[in-house]
Amino acid sequence: MNRLSMWVGVVLVALVAAGARGQSQLQKGDYVAVVGDSITEQKMYSVFIEDYLVMCQPAPQLRQTQFGWSGETSWGFERRMTNDMLRFKPLVATTCFGMNDGGYGPMTEEKANRYRQAQSSIVRRMKQAGVRFIVVGSPGCVDVKTFRGGNREQSDVYNKTLASLRDIAREVAQSEGTAFADVYDPMYDVMTRAEAKYGNGYHVAGGDGVHPDANGHLVMAYAFLKGLGCRGEIGTITVNVADNKADATDGHKVLSVNNGSVEIESSRYPFCFYGDDPAKTSSTRGVLEFLPFNQDLNRFMLVVHGAGSPKVKVTWGDAAREFDAAQLEQGVNLAAEFLDTPFASAFRDVEQQIRHKQDVETPLVKEAINQIPRVEHLAPAAKEPLEQAAARGIESDKDLSEAITVSVLPVKHTIKLEPVR
Repeated sequence: MNRLSMWVGVVLVALVAAGARGQSQLQKGDYVAVVGDSITEQKMYSVFIEDYLVMCQPAPQLRQTQFGWSGETSWGFERRMTNDMLRFKPLVATTCFGMNDGGYGPMTEEKANRYRQAQSSIVRRMKQAGVRFIVVGSPGCVDVKTFRGGNREQSDVYNKTLASLRDIAREVAQSEGTAFADVYDPMYDVMTRAEAKYGNGYHVAGGDGVHPDANGHLVMAYAFLKGLGCRGEIGTITVNVADNKADATDGHKVLSVNNGSVEIESSRYPFCFYGDDPAKTSSTRGVLEFLPFNQDLNRFMLVVHGAGSPKVKVTWGDAAREFDAAQLEQGVNLAAEFLDTPFASAFRDVEQQIRHKQDVETPLVKEAINQIPRVEHLAPAAKEPLEQAAARGIESDKDLSEAITVSVLPVKHTIKLEPVR
């Protein structure tokens, strides 16, 4: 998989999404269901997506529930989706199946047909239940350094299978008129380049070759956020140094301007990354060199006019960098240039609440709601109280989401501009 092929895949993602009957855009108040197998149940890419929806705010008042299930296949989910997911009444859904569907071996016609039929049925049943916007996700890849103990022959065989399932997922999205998220191509591309830089101890598709760490999950989140039509416009701060004036786009408010020091209050956050050592797979920073996350999804721009010197020192929070005045005239992306941002603490606090909520969602779905049909079959009189308990659980999940939204408090921060002589 070369870089050209990978970015052709990204273009195809955009084209499929754009053609999804005009619905490939998040809207105010949308409720998103993130559906998948054990990789989803890891609650990492699903957390990153919810981080983005709640704090970066591609549309107002978004909320999300994750529906990961270890060992799941597309046809397994198709059998239980009415009871386990559709009762939540989401308006938007993403799916990520294929890792288990391929059976961890060569592709066969039987596997292909079963996967295609199940994926198509999932989409159609979602539409019938009122899901307005669907993103059919492909599986990712397995790691060539860790899958089956680093057996390259076996990883190549299974990645060929997963690539075939990716193509089928794309075909389903095209035929059903939905958006598509190509998880496989960016993961394979980032895996190849990042592992070449960081060495044998670095993996992108997981230590077991299947379940990624935070680095690989950031790549997955990128693919799904692109599939969801997120455009990445976090905000723009424009400063005119000569006139001692500044303004800001929606989600940000200029509080004061004083001799190149601009105080801002922001209710929309840029996405924040963590992990001091980029060579660790638990860090989300190490893959940024190979993934256009900041360019495509995380643009918090600073534009400076009338700098008054060829170079300008920009201090934001505790960090400082020098830029050419010409760069600042065109605009620099603060989120990309300053990975340690004034938003980091607030972002981490909200993410902790999101992780807690998603930890609650797993047993709610798998241990409570999923068992309702079985218990009702054995004890029909239990149906009404079980349904009432399920409704209360769903309402509790909504309450947790609303509490998270309220916890996204405005952050005050200062950008200081100083001429470099």
